[in-house]
Amino acid sequence: MTEFPRSLRVADIVASTLHAHRARHAFGVPGGEVVTLIDALQQAGIPFHLARHETSAALMAAGASAISGGPELLVTTVGPGLANAVNGIADAAQEHVPLVVLSGVVDRATRARYTHQVIDHARLLRPLVKASFEIEPESAGATVARALALAMAEPMGPVHLDLSPAVAAMMVADAPIPAPPARFAPLPTSADPAIRLLAERLAGAERPLVIAGLAAARSGAGPALRHLAETLGAPVITTYKAKGLLPEDHPLSLGAAGLSPLADGILLPLVREADLVLCLGYDPIEMRLGWLDFATDPTRLVEVAPVAIDHGMHHAGTQVSGDPAHILEALSGLLPARQSWPGGAPDAARAALRRAFASVADWGPHAIVEHLNAAAGEDGLVTVDSGAHRILLSQKWVAARPLSLLQSAGFCTMNAALPLAIGARVADPARRVFAVMGDGGLEMGIGELATVRDLGLPLTIIVFQDRSLALIAMKQASARLAPAGVALGETDFATIARGFGGDGITVESMDAFRYALEASRHRPGFSLIACRFDASAYDGAF
Repeated sequence: MTEFPRSLRVADIVASTLHAHRARHAFGVPGGEVVTLIDALQQAGIPFHLARHETSAALMAAGASAISGGPELLVTTVGPGLANAVNGIADAAQEHVPLVVLSGVVDRATRARYTHQVIDHARLLRPLVKASFEIEPESAGATVARALALAMAEPMGPVHLDLSPAVAAMMVADAPIPAPPARFAPLPTSADPAIRLLAERLAGAERPLVIAGLAAARSGAGPALRHLAETLGAPVITTYKAKGLLPEDHPLSLGAAGLSPLADGILLPLVREADLVLCLGYDPIEMRLGWLDFATDPTRLVEVAPVAIDHGMHHAGTQVSGDPAHILEALSGLLPARQSWPGGAPDAARAALRRAFASVADWGPHAIVEHLNAAAGEDGLVTVDSGAHRILLSQKWVAARPLSLLQSAGFCTMNAALPLAIGARVADPARRVFAVMGDGGLEMGIGELATVRDLGLPLTIIVFQDRSLALIAMKQASARLAPAGVALGETDFATIARGFGGDGITVESMDAFRYALEASRHRPGFSLIACRFDASAYDGAF
């Protein structure tokens, strides 16, 4: 129902509406234009967390949203504050994050004459947000509620709200606070013609295969997917964002794909051999260019997703719209258990993947990933930055649960791991969180160590220190070009971490890494472990 308090500031209406719609955390950098808004958020029960850069703040909100499943907030000041956040907002657009961007704006009375820091916020963000509104006193609650509904509608994505200081402080009598409606969606049943058609297609396939993506993970489709895979004997590939949807130690799991040519060389021939490919909550933005035309025969491809996804990477002959988990559950009683894939090609592919990504030395990126995987356990949450280390980790990591490995997979922005980890830990204070970064990524956003310190977060930060932008160097080498702009100097990250109030150590052996990782478990503050090795350790790794 809608509540009608006696009199509130417009900023209070905005904040109370956000809270009513499940927003619980705000991240950003304050400015004079948003001080009233920040005060209102705090009073409404939405704490404001100070970041050191607006793009990092947007990624922190994304990390919190991955845990809460709801909208989270980015607060920026006018002009340069919002412009600084563009990378993070673009990431939210391509990663389908329901990010609410709240920006201050110069008061309307002076905007036409006053040019200092004034830019057209809505026009700047037009390619990146689902909608942009300026909040007015008479319709503040309704505008915020509308923006939230758009952010949470599939495919989810960011929305933008401008609020001027004068409007934020204005008092409104009998101001409504719109609550979210009670939403009901009829569930599909085994009698639904679309479900029966899908069951017939799956039952008639001798070599069925599933490719699952983020929307399937968000819908909680894991148990139903496991039942389907075991019933049909169908192997399952996921995107990096959906790792663990089927536990990756399961014999039908082929792990994740997305950026590794080595993995593609094993998985794509198997996909092309399948006579039915079920794309479950799969968005091709989560894959690499090699998957552009993996299905040459559209009749073999069936898409199941909450809404039809806008892309041109392949053409599916059949599309079923709906919640992936509910659709699989409706299928469960219609498919008899049977064997598929005569000849055992999926088992051979799984063995080939194990060999391809096996550790090659006692120390180096492979060994670091393996030990961290064991130390994190099933309940740990890991975030990983873009770079060579991300590709290797995403292929080697054995995920037992979905949404336990967070990364920027569609936009692939650098410096994502630390802010994602901050947001996730703020949203779930009981969970152990690890941020895995390259030295280039950490140097890009090293100021956020101050955010970790000020928030008192016991994060464990693992730095793969190869003194190189290794992935770009590998691409230069493959193109037979001389290296240029990829060498990094020697940064003493351990000393910097101590300067920011955490614990820092540099390690160059597995024994030292094991000790440092175990010691970090018991510290009240953050720990940074800089793992030094040569970039040549990535040669042929993925």
